Amino acid sequence: MNASGPSLLSGSTDDPVLAQADSEIARLWSAILASRWLVIIITGIFLFGGLAYAFLGTKWYRAEVLLAPEKDDSRSGLLSQFGGLASLAGINLDAGSDDVEPIAILKSYGFARSFIADEDLMTVLLANKWDSERKAWKAPQSRWPDERDAIKVFDDDVRQVVEDKKTGLVTLAIEWKDPVLSARWANLLVDRVNTRLQARAVAEAEGNIKFLKAEIAAGDLVPLQQASARLLEIELQRLMLARGKAQYAFRVVDSAHVPKKPVRPQKLVVIALAAIIGFLVSVLLVIARRALVGGGSHRLP
Repeated sequence: MNASGPSLLSGSTDDPVLAQADSEIARLWSAILASRWLVIIITGIFLFGGLAYAFLGTKWYRAEVLLAPEKDDSRSGLLSQFGGLASLAGINLDAGSDDVEPIAILKSYGFARSFIADEDLMTVLLANKWDSERKAWKAPQSRWPDERDAIKVFDDDVRQVVEDKKTGLVTLAIEWKDPVLSARWANLLVDRVNTRLQARAVAEAEGNIKFLKAEIAAGDLVPLQQASARLLEIELQRLMLARGKAQYAFRVVDSAHVPKKPVRPQKLVVIALAAIIGFLVSVLLVIARRALVGGGSHRLP
Protein backbone atom coordinates (compact mmCIF):
# COMPACT_ATOMS: atom_id res chain seq x y z
CA MET A 1 0.00 0.00 0.00
CA ASN A 2 2.72 2.38 1.03
CA ALA A 3 4.89 1.34 -1.90
CA SER A 4 2.20 1.96 -4.49
CA GLY A 5 1.15 5.37 -3.11
CA PRO A 6 4.32 7.31 -3.90
CA SER A 7 4.48 5.80 -7.39
CA LEU A 8 1.02 7.15 -8.23
CA LEU A 9 1.81 10.58 -6.87
CA SER A 10 5.10 10.73 -8.68
CA GLY A 11 3.96 9.08 -11.90
CA SER A 12 4.85 12.14 -13.93
CA THR A 13 8.44 11.99 -12.78
CA ASP A 14 8.73 8.32 -13.77
CA ASP A 15 8.40 9.29 -17.44
CA PRO A 16 11.90 10.29 -18.59
CA VAL A 17 10.54 12.46 -21.42
CA LEU A 18 8.30 14.45 -19.09
CA ALA A 19 11.01 14.66 -16.52
CA GLN A 20 13.44 16.03 -19.10
CA ALA A 21 10.84 18.54 -20.33
CA ASP A 22 10.15 19.72 -16.78
CA SER A 23 13.86 20.05 -16.16
CA GLU A 24 14.36 22.02 -19.38
CA ILE A 25 11.48 24.38 -18.53
CA ALA A 26 12.90 24.89 -15.06
CA ARG A 27 16.35 25.70 -16.46
CA LEU A 28 14.82 28.10 -19.01
CA TRP A 29 12.79 29.85 -16.32
CA SER A 30 15.92 30.14 -14.19
CA ALA A 31 17.74 31.65 -17.18
CA ILE A 32 14.91 34.17 -17.70
CA LEU A 33 14.98 35.13 -14.02
CA ALA A 34 18.75 35.46 -14.14
CA SER A 35 18.42 37.74 -17.18
CA ARG A 36 15.34 39.55 -15.89
CA TRP A 37 16.83 42.99 -16.47
CA LEU A 38 17.47 42.12 -20.11
CA VAL A 39 13.85 40.96 -20.43
CA ILE A 40 12.55 44.09 -18.69
CA ILE A 41 14.65 46.44 -20.81
CA ILE A 42 13.75 44.84 -24.16
CA THR A 43 10.07 44.55 -23.26
CA GLY A 44 10.13 48.16 -22.09
CA ILE A 45 11.66 49.32 -25.38
CA PHE A 46 8.95 47.60 -27.40
CA LEU A 47 6.27 48.86 -25.02
CA PHE A 48 7.57 52.42 -25.33
CA GLY A 49 7.49 52.13 -29.12
CA GLY A 50 3.92 50.83 -28.98
CA LEU A 51 2.87 53.68 -26.72
CA ALA A 52 4.51 56.22 -29.01
CA TYR A 53 2.76 54.80 -32.08
CA ALA A 54 -0.59 54.49 -30.28
CA PHE A 55 -0.64 58.11 -29.10
CA LEU A 56 1.51 59.89 -31.70
CA GLY A 57 0.88 57.84 -34.85
CA THR A 58 -1.26 59.12 -37.70
CA LYS A 59 -4.94 58.73 -36.92
CA TRP A 60 -7.23 57.28 -39.57
CA TYR A 61 -10.97 57.93 -39.58
CA ARG A 62 -13.66 55.79 -41.19
CA ALA A 63 -16.84 57.14 -42.77
CA GLU A 64 -19.49 54.76 -44.12
CA VAL A 65 -22.46 55.04 -46.46
CA LEU A 66 -25.14 52.35 -46.35
CA LEU A 67 -26.68 51.79 -49.77
CA ALA A 68 -29.56 49.83 -51.26
CA PRO A 69 -29.20 49.09 -54.98
CA GLU A 70 -32.20 50.34 -56.92
CA LYS A 71 -33.99 47.79 -59.09
CA ASP A 72 -35.79 48.52 -62.32
CA ASP A 73 -38.69 46.07 -61.97
CA SER A 74 -40.51 47.56 -64.91
CA ARG A 75 -37.62 46.78 -67.22
CA SER A 76 -37.48 43.12 -66.19
CA GLY A 77 -41.19 42.78 -66.99
CA LEU A 78 -40.77 44.51 -70.30
CA LEU A 79 -37.89 42.22 -71.18
CA SER A 80 -40.12 39.17 -70.89
CA GLN A 81 -42.87 40.77 -72.98
CA PHE A 82 -40.98 42.70 -75.64
CA GLY A 83 -37.43 41.39 -75.40
CA GLY A 84 -37.58 39.58 -78.74
CA LEU A 85 -39.15 42.50 -80.56
CA ALA A 86 -36.78 45.00 -78.98
CA SER A 87 -33.74 42.95 -79.97
CA LEU A 88 -34.99 42.78 -83.54
CA ALA A 89 -35.42 46.55 -83.47
CA GLY A 90 -31.90 47.00 -82.10
CA ILE A 91 -33.01 48.15 -78.63
CA ASN A 92 -31.39 46.61 -75.56
CA LEU A 93 -33.94 46.48 -72.75
CA ASP A 94 -31.58 44.43 -70.58
CA ALA A 95 -28.88 47.11 -70.35
CA GLY A 96 -28.37 48.36 -66.84
CA SER A 97 -30.83 45.90 -65.27
CA ASP A 98 -28.15 43.98 -63.44
CA ASP A 99 -27.63 45.09 -59.83
CA VAL A 100 -24.01 43.99 -60.03
CA GLU A 101 -23.01 46.77 -62.42
CA PRO A 102 -23.33 49.74 -60.01
CA ILE A 103 -21.28 47.85 -57.41
CA ALA A 104 -18.67 46.95 -60.01
CA ILE A 105 -18.40 50.59 -61.07
CA LEU A 106 -18.06 51.68 -57.44
CA LYS A 107 -15.09 49.29 -57.09
CA SER A 108 -13.59 49.90 -60.51
CA TYR A 109 -10.15 51.21 -61.41
CA GLY A 110 -11.52 53.66 -63.96
CA PHE A 111 -14.01 55.14 -61.51
CA ALA A 112 -11.23 55.70 -58.96
CA ARG A 113 -9.05 57.28 -61.63
CA SER A 114 -11.72 59.76 -62.72
CA PHE A 115 -12.55 60.61 -59.09
CA ILE A 116 -8.90 61.26 -58.23
CA ALA A 117 -8.45 63.38 -61.37
CA ASP A 118 -11.64 65.41 -60.91
CA GLU A 119 -10.96 66.09 -57.22
CA ASP A 120 -7.23 66.70 -57.81
CA LEU A 121 -6.21 64.15 -55.17
CA MET A 122 -2.81 63.10 -56.50
CA THR A 123 -0.85 65.22 -54.04
CA VAL A 124 -3.34 64.50 -51.25
CA LEU A 125 -3.07 60.73 -51.52
CA LEU A 126 0.69 60.87 -52.08
CA ALA A 127 1.42 63.65 -49.60
CA ASN A 128 4.51 61.86 -48.28
CA LYS A 129 6.08 62.19 -51.74
CA TRP A 130 5.02 65.80 -52.33
CA ASP A 131 6.94 68.90 -51.27
CA SER A 132 4.23 71.44 -50.52
CA GLU A 133 6.70 74.32 -50.20
CA ARG A 134 8.36 73.80 -53.58
CA LYS A 135 5.14 72.53 -55.18
CA ALA A 136 7.03 69.61 -56.65
CA TRP A 137 7.64 65.92 -56.10
CA LYS A 138 10.50 65.06 -53.77
CA ALA A 139 11.93 62.34 -56.01
CA PRO A 140 13.89 62.95 -59.23
CA GLN A 141 11.72 63.43 -62.30
CA SER A 142 12.43 59.92 -63.56
CA ARG A 143 10.87 58.55 -60.38
CA TRP A 144 7.87 60.84 -60.09
CA PRO A 145 4.68 59.01 -59.06
CA ASP A 146 1.74 58.90 -61.43
CA GLU A 147 -1.98 58.16 -61.25
CA ARG A 148 -1.32 54.44 -60.83
CA ASP A 149 0.41 55.06 -57.52
CA ALA A 150 -2.45 57.23 -56.31
CA ILE A 151 -5.05 54.65 -57.37
CA LYS A 152 -3.14 51.92 -55.54
CA VAL A 153 -3.21 53.96 -52.32
CA PHE A 154 -6.90 54.67 -52.87
CA ASP A 155 -7.72 50.99 -53.42
CA ASP A 156 -5.48 49.54 -50.70
CA ASP A 157 -5.92 52.08 -47.91
CA VAL A 158 -8.89 54.35 -48.58
CA ARG A 159 -11.83 52.76 -50.41
CA GLN A 160 -13.68 49.64 -49.31
CA VAL A 161 -16.92 48.28 -50.78
CA VAL A 162 -18.69 45.42 -49.01
CA GLU A 163 -21.90 43.75 -50.18
CA ASP A 164 -24.12 41.83 -47.78
CA LYS A 165 -25.34 38.85 -49.79
CA LYS A 166 -28.25 38.21 -47.42
CA THR A 167 -29.77 41.68 -47.32
CA GLY A 168 -28.40 43.02 -50.61
CA LEU A 169 -27.22 46.18 -48.86
CA VAL A 170 -23.89 47.69 -49.84
CA THR A 171 -21.51 49.52 -47.51
CA LEU A 172 -19.06 52.01 -48.96
CA ALA A 173 -16.35 52.86 -46.41
CA ILE A 174 -13.71 55.55 -46.77
CA GLU A 175 -10.76 55.69 -44.39
CA TRP A 176 -8.62 58.81 -44.34
CA LYS A 177 -6.55 60.98 -42.03
CA ASP A 178 -9.05 63.85 -42.17
CA PRO A 179 -12.50 62.94 -40.77
CA VAL A 180 -14.24 65.67 -42.78
CA LEU A 181 -12.69 64.51 -46.04
CA SER A 182 -13.51 60.87 -45.35
CA ALA A 183 -17.22 61.68 -45.02
CA ARG A 184 -17.17 64.05 -48.00
CA TRP A 185 -15.47 61.53 -50.29
CA ALA A 186 -17.86 58.73 -49.29
CA ASN A 187 -20.97 60.79 -50.07
CA LEU A 188 -19.44 62.23 -53.22
CA LEU A 189 -18.55 58.79 -54.61
CA VAL A 190 -22.16 57.67 -54.29
CA ASP A 191 -23.40 60.84 -55.96
CA ARG A 192 -20.97 60.31 -58.84
CA VAL A 193 -22.08 56.70 -59.41
CA ASN A 194 -25.74 57.73 -59.44
CA THR A 195 -25.06 60.66 -61.75
CA ARG A 196 -23.01 58.57 -64.18
CA LEU A 197 -25.56 55.77 -64.49
CA GLN A 198 -28.47 58.23 -64.62
CA ALA A 199 -26.83 60.14 -67.46
CA ARG A 200 -26.20 56.91 -69.34
CA ALA A 201 -29.81 55.75 -68.87
CA VAL A 202 -31.11 59.11 -70.13
CA ALA A 203 -28.83 58.96 -73.17
CA GLU A 204 -29.92 55.39 -73.96
CA ALA A 205 -33.62 56.23 -73.60
CA GLU A 206 -33.27 59.34 -75.77
CA GLY A 207 -31.47 57.33 -78.44
CA ASN A 208 -34.13 54.62 -78.36
CA ILE A 209 -36.91 57.20 -78.59
CA LYS A 210 -35.32 58.83 -81.60
CA PHE A 211 -34.89 55.45 -83.28
CA LEU A 212 -38.47 54.31 -82.57
CA LYS A 213 -39.95 57.55 -83.86
CA ALA A 214 -38.06 57.07 -87.09
CA GLU A 215 -39.23 53.44 -87.33
CA ILE A 216 -42.85 54.41 -86.77
CA ALA A 217 -42.66 57.14 -89.40
CA ALA A 218 -41.06 54.84 -91.96
CA GLY A 219 -42.94 51.61 -91.14
CA ASP A 220 -45.53 50.13 -93.44
CA LEU A 221 -46.82 47.22 -91.37
CA VAL A 222 -49.51 48.18 -88.85
CA PRO A 223 -48.60 45.47 -86.28
CA LEU A 224 -44.96 46.57 -86.31
CA GLN A 225 -45.99 50.20 -85.93
CA GLN A 226 -48.22 49.30 -82.98
CA ALA A 227 -45.43 47.33 -81.29
CA SER A 228 -43.00 50.18 -81.91
CA ALA A 229 -45.51 52.60 -80.43
CA ARG A 230 -45.70 50.45 -77.29
CA LEU A 231 -41.92 50.42 -77.03
CA LEU A 232 -41.86 54.18 -77.59
CA GLU A 233 -44.28 54.68 -74.73
CA ILE A 234 -42.15 52.55 -72.50
CA GLU A 235 -38.97 54.43 -73.39
CA LEU A 236 -40.72 57.75 -72.72
CA GLN A 237 -41.67 56.49 -69.26
CA ARG A 238 -38.14 55.31 -68.63
CA LEU A 239 -36.78 58.66 -69.73
CA MET A 240 -39.12 60.49 -67.40
CA LEU A 241 -38.21 58.23 -64.46
CA ALA A 242 -34.47 58.45 -65.15
CA ARG A 243 -34.55 62.23 -65.28
CA GLY A 244 -36.61 62.55 -62.11
CA LYS A 245 -34.72 59.98 -60.03
CA ALA A 246 -31.66 61.52 -58.38
CA GLN A 247 -30.65 58.31 -56.58
CA TYR A 248 -30.69 56.27 -59.75
CA ALA A 249 -28.36 53.31 -59.05
CA PHE A 250 -28.15 53.42 -55.26
CA ARG A 251 -30.65 54.60 -52.68
CA VAL A 252 -28.84 56.03 -49.67
CA VAL A 253 -30.12 54.32 -46.53
CA ASP A 254 -27.67 56.10 -44.25
CA SER A 255 -25.31 58.79 -45.52
CA ALA A 256 -21.77 59.25 -44.25
CA HIS A 257 -21.26 61.46 -41.22
CA VAL A 258 -18.03 63.01 -39.99
CA PRO A 259 -16.50 60.39 -37.66
CA LYS A 260 -15.61 61.45 -34.15
CA LYS A 261 -13.06 58.78 -33.18
CA PRO A 262 -10.29 57.23 -35.27
CA VAL A 263 -10.44 53.56 -36.20
CA ARG A 264 -6.68 53.15 -36.15
CA PRO A 265 -4.36 52.90 -34.46
CA GLN A 266 -6.29 50.95 -31.83
CA LYS A 267 -4.40 51.98 -28.72
CA LEU A 268 -5.06 49.04 -26.44
CA VAL A 269 -4.37 46.50 -29.18
CA VAL A 270 -1.15 48.21 -30.23
CA ILE A 271 0.13 48.49 -26.65
CA ALA A 272 -0.74 44.88 -25.81
CA LEU A 273 0.90 43.54 -28.98
CA ALA A 274 4.01 45.64 -28.39
CA ALA A 275 4.37 44.25 -24.85
CA ILE A 276 3.83 40.65 -25.97
CA ILE A 277 6.25 40.93 -28.90
CA GLY A 278 8.85 42.60 -26.70
CA PHE A 279 8.61 39.84 -24.10
CA LEU A 280 8.86 37.10 -26.75
CA VAL A 281 11.87 38.76 -28.37
CA SER A 282 13.61 39.07 -25.01
CA VAL A 283 12.94 35.39 -24.23
CA LEU A 284 14.36 34.37 -27.60
CA LEU A 285 17.48 36.40 -26.86
CA VAL A 286 17.81 34.70 -23.49
CA ILE A 287 17.51 31.29 -25.17
CA ALA A 288 20.08 32.26 -27.79
CA ARG A 289 22.52 33.50 -25.13
CA ARG A 290 21.95 30.35 -23.09
CA ALA A 291 22.73 28.19 -26.12
CA LEU A 292 25.88 30.17 -26.91
CA VAL A 293 27.29 29.87 -23.40
CA GLY A 294 26.92 26.10 -23.28
CA GLY A 295 23.33 25.02 -22.98
CA GLY A 296 22.61 26.84 -19.78
CA SER A 297 25.52 25.57 -17.71
CA HIS A 298 26.58 29.12 -16.94
CA ARG A 299 24.57 31.56 -14.94
CA LEU A 300 23.53 34.48 -17.10
CA PRO A 301 24.01 37.98 -15.75
